[in-house]
Amino acid sequence: MSASFVCRTQSSLPPERLFDLARSVDAHVESQKGSGERAVAGVTSGLIGEGQEVTWRARHFGLPLTMTSRVTQVDFPRSFTDEQVRGPFRSFRHVHEFEATPGGCIMTDRVEFTAPFGLLGRAAGKLVLQPYLQRLIRDRGRFLAGISS
Repeated sequence: MSASFVCRTQSSLPPERLFDLARSVDAHVESQKGSGERAVAGVTSGLIGEGQEVTWRARHFGLPLTMTSRVTQVDFPRSFTDEQVRGPFRSFRHVHEFEATPGGCIMTDRVEFTAPFGLLGRAAGKLVLQPYLQRLIRDRGRFLAGISS
């Protein structure tokens, strides 16, 4: 059983700018300084595109973790999707959507994941991982929205 959540971020940036910031490896690293997240393989700087992969290394819950994600779909500037190909989750899918508004845009992050370790993992996923990931995605969205055009 998967867990999922949605985060929405209002931004004064145009959708094209926020779209590129959301797929910028450099902006992601800046937004995740607290976990020491860094790109160690694949696309390690600049913009990641469809079919490309990035391997992240970070520390979460005091543990060193490595996760490789592939961008599986790009529809500039409306949406893109990245999915885990190797890492700590049984599955992890993140859909990024961008909708123009009169004052900028709304970025919607749709995350669906399946924790490892069967029944125990599902319980931990709902009680611990989901709130933790929601906070990370929310904070990342706010960081990106706050970057000046």
